Amino acid sequence: MTESLVIGGSGLRSRLLIGSAGYPNQQVMLDAIAASGAEVVTVSIRRISLSGYSESLVDVLGDHYRLLPNTAGCATARDAVLTARLARESLETNWIKLEVIGDRETLYPDVEELLKAAAELVADGFVVLPYCNDDPVTCRKLADLGCAAVMPLGAPIGSGLGLCNPRAIETICTRSAVPVILDAGIGTASDAALALELGCAGVLLNTAVAKARQPVAMAAAMRAAVEAGRGAYRAGRIPRRLHADPSSPQLGLIGS
Repeated sequence: MTESLVIGGSGLRSRLLIGSAGYPNQQVMLDAIAASGAEVVTVSIRRISLSGYSESLVDVLGDHYRLLPNTAGCATARDAVLTARLARESLETNWIKLEVIGDRETLYPDVEELLKAAAELVADGFVVLPYCNDDPVTCRKLADLGCAAVMPLGAPIGSGLGLCNPRAIETICTRSAVPVILDAGIGTASDAALALELGCAGVLLNTAVAKARQPVAMAAAMRAAVEAGRGAYRAGRIPRRLHADPSSPQLGLIGS
């Protein structure tokens, strides 16, 4: 793709952001990330040192990708802000994927705590990318606070259900003053393509690749899907009709 995705003043060639958790082993993770074409890889600050690996995620990824630490597991604004600051010190980046979870079963965000944390982190100089629900009002408030992007869920984290409410996602994209990155719920390549066709600037995913039967092949499929979806969005789909509309002319038919 020739056009860049711009977040916080930085241009990215790839519109696919990918996670680093849940792969069968480290080599599969590295191969899948490479196949995805992603430039941004999310890491949990709680997983920076992995005892199961001879090297940390920073060692194996840091020289090749932009690391996007997240505040996964945080349930309050206070914990999220503290984790973000720890990530900035550890990784020397002011980018943060902000997660403040309000329900342990659905993993839906706590909007009140999320807005509080976002305001504090933006004021502290972070480039904030908040995981949020698929609500245009919440997304507008986050953008108004100065978040560099908004990241509404397509479906619950890890569910693979795809986009449960595509009309809401499309509305968010239409109204948003900042890039919209679909985050959570992607199950397969067609889900990613649909997100871009609806106007999302990018997709962040993890489980759909990490838990696929063939993670590397799925990562390559996701790369192609994001590119195709963006191309279709820019080209513009034809209007939906309730009746047939023949592509061949009706005049000059035999017997007419």
